[in-house]
Amino acid sequence: MKTIPGEEVYMDNNATTKVAPEVVEAMMPYLTDYYGNPSSMHIFGGQVGEAMKKARLQVADLLGAEPEEITFTSCGTESDSTAVLSALQSFPEKRHIITTRVEHPAIKTLCENLETLTGHKHRVTGLKVGPDGMLDMNDYAEALSDDTAIVSVMWANNETGVLFPVEEMARMAKERGILFHTDAVQAVGKIPINLKESAIDFLAISGHKLHAPKGVGVLYIRRGTPFVPFLAGGHQEKGRRGGTENVASIVGMGKACELAAAKMEEENTRVKALRDKLEEGLLSKIPRSILNGHKTERLPNTTNISFEFVEGESILLHMNEYNICASSGSACTSGSLEPSHVLRAMGVPFTAAHGSIRFSLSVYNTEEEVDFVLEKIPQIIDSLRQMSPFWTNEEVAAK
Repeated sequence: MKTIPGEEVYMDNNATTKVAPEVVEAMMPYLTDYYGNPSSMHIFGGQVGEAMKKARLQVADLLGAEPEEITFTSCGTESDSTAVLSALQSFPEKRHIITTRVEHPAIKTLCENLETLTGHKHRVTGLKVGPDGMLDMNDYAEALSDDTAIVSVMWANNETGVLFPVEEMARMAKERGILFHTDAVQAVGKIPINLKESAIDFLAISGHKLHAPKGVGVLYIRRGTPFVPFLAGGHQEKGRRGGTENVASIVGMGKACELAAAKMEEENTRVKALRDKLEEGLLSKIPRSILNGHKTERLPNTTNISFEFVEGESILLHMNEYNICASSGSACTSGSLEPSHVLRAMGVPFTAAHGSIRFSLSVYNTEEEVDFVLEKIPQIIDSLRQMSPFWTNEEVAAK
């Protein structure tokens, strides 16, 4: 089997997703004919404002929230920073933040900066994870204190897909009068969420992770939650986020959320079945391959597999020859020789951590693509291992 030149086998959806054709169609009028400012008093701008209202409702419906609890931002990172910094300003007497050691850099770097660049004014607890990527809830309970301003824990890990019990964690925080934020960028659209039945105060979304365009995000702010804007300015977003709105992308975000709600079952049946076929095939065909993360408590579209004694960067370069797109679990692609902080926190062996690959599927993937990847990846790994002195020594030792 061969791929058509220029046709990608795209399995890197946790990095970004294809903008759905329906989303592009919904956006186009607001990039061409309907260019009015939604804050204007005239009808031409007012009809644009109505489109934003519809988008806000579409997002709220996916989350099980109220439209007035939805604030549009530029991305998930902005939403994350807004939530954490708002909590710290709302409760200046509290200086403790609880997060995990496997957070996305949007939270990890922010917390590191808050701890070090402010002269250690803030104290950060990074919760450990086990070999399966799961948290110890006893550690979490012990970390909660009267000095804790906010807990920020991702709903689903971007590298392994592991799901954290954020709803239970939010309830525990609420009992102590502590705000709870979750980076749900990877989870929204893949698993059912009903914020009306949760104690979550803040939730962040990024449009380009669920088939909307890049440059638009959402911050859910539970009604009644203390809030201080991150981006001050005009009256937009009811004073919660200044700046003229990115209307076309907001409309696209709304449509993407509507589509995600309609395709949730497919994500958890057909896409999950494709993921399982890919995962089981690679693990059975390739010796010394390891699944990273919990077997069941994870997203339906994600698998992270380590291939011992090879480099993730080399694997990706060879995959490029077949137009197969995925991500390395190693940070070597960014110029570092260190494996990802997520795999280090999980205690993945050095010989495996550098050779990890994340495959993340979407509703646009097909069984034919999975078959193609299952044909090519074992060949790539075998070829690279034949060039590795570590693999030769391992084979000799095994005999």
